[in-house]
Amino acid sequence: MTATHTLRVPGAHLHYEVRGAGPLLLVMGSPMEAEAFAPLADALAGDHTVVTHDPRGISGSTLDDPDEDTVPDRRADDVAAILDALGADSADVFGSSGGAVTGLALVARHPDRVRTLVAHEPPVMELLPDAAERRAMTEDIIETFHKEGQGAAWMKFMAGAGFADEGGEGGDCAEGGESAPAGPFGEPTAQDLANGARFFGHDLRGTARYVPDIAALTAAPTRVLVGVGAASQGLVTYRTSIVLAELLGTRPVEFPGDHAGFLGDPTGFAEALRKSLTS
Repeated sequence: MTATHTLRVPGAHLHYEVRGAGPLLLVMGSPMEAEAFAPLADALAGDHTVVTHDPRGISGSTLDDPDEDTVPDRRADDVAAILDALGADSADVFGSSGGAVTGLALVARHPDRVRTLVAHEPPVMELLPDAAERRAMTEDIIETFHKEGQGAAWMKFMAGAGFADEGGEGGDCAEGGESAPAGPFGEPTAQDLANGARFFGHDLRGTARYVPDIAALTAAPTRVLVGVGAASQGLVTYRTSIVLAELLGTRPVEFPGDHAGFLGDPTGFAEALRKSLTS
């Protein structure tokens, strides 16, 4: 059974969902919403209380100012507010893609609130040797969105991410469809289109330019693990994950599939996540 809630936070109303019983585990993406993580959350709910949410401005999490640009630090404060609403001092956190960036910001800003963070393929491009080129690519994608629309922007985004076929797994990178950020369950809906516009217009730049605070991450009481997909070697998020793990002095943890392995094999992915949390 899943319980849905709405939480008022500065500048927004957040939609979040709670299912299962056991140790508290937050599962998050950005811009991917709670619905997309439902199969993974269901697979974990037998032995965890799993909380998923829509990031601010996405799907059911509405903004007071629709033109607000969101950044990882503010998304992290939203997650801390959800913990407060749950009456929880701390939780384990799994974040994928932009949600992994949110998790890194959460540990840096609220280090006592996270027991273990599993940051699955965070797109922390500023850590790469070709960061300037990546920054220019991001700006070109945003400009393409404003001039040519989502279809052209997604094609450039997917190519830059390393996906040879824009119809393959993409997770927060989008899936399928030439004209929109299709959701994980089929053709793009009106909500998918709205989320895609939000992503390109107000979220992408802040996420792509986020620089993890390595000193804060290593000083925190949190155990920080970096996850990579077993089939992600050709993706830019594989490169960013390897660099981040090296900076943190840890070894990457391998998960099934590529950047969106939790969509293709939620049961296997859930088992790998359980092992990473208890190892």
